[in-house]
Amino acid sequence: MAEPLDRYDAELTTPDTVILELVAEDKIDAAAQLAHKLHAAGRISNLEGFLEQVHSREHQLATGLPGGIGLPHARSEYVDRISIAVGVTKFGHALDFGATDGPATLILLIATPASSFSDHLEVLATLARSLSKESFRESLRRAHDPEVISELINSSLVFFDH
Repeated sequence: MAEPLDRYDAELTTPDTVILELVAEDKIDAAAQLAHKLHAAGRISNLEGFLEQVHSREHQLATGLPGGIGLPHARSEYVDRISIAVGVTKFGHALDFGATDGPATLILLIATPASSFSDHLEVLATLARSLSKESFRESLRRAHDPEVISELINSSLVFFDH
């Protein structure tokens, strides 16, 4: 049985789940590259199964947010703790995630345990709030350091509690 989520465990993102200068064919390829990072870090038990769930979610509804953000996500039995992989695209390699204002240059793949419906919604909402601030998006784009990027994401979710 999976350990219960420690709400004060800020390590949702780690430097080894960040991809700088991401170059992908499309949003499916981007999600696959990010999921591979989570799988390599031991945060997803079945890469193919998890990716199927991400793609199925993408087909239901576009996951692009204003400001150049792609937020692919899935709740999955192949995930035992909430995890986020981050990709910052290489200049000129933005990807279409269906946002009305254009393609994404920041992609955050959110993996949540299947049982954590409220946690999943809370993380999505908290991240969306942070990402709606241009200063936060620019800090992520300009960081050029996986350590700094993971710290920024984790600190934006520090208040992820009730």
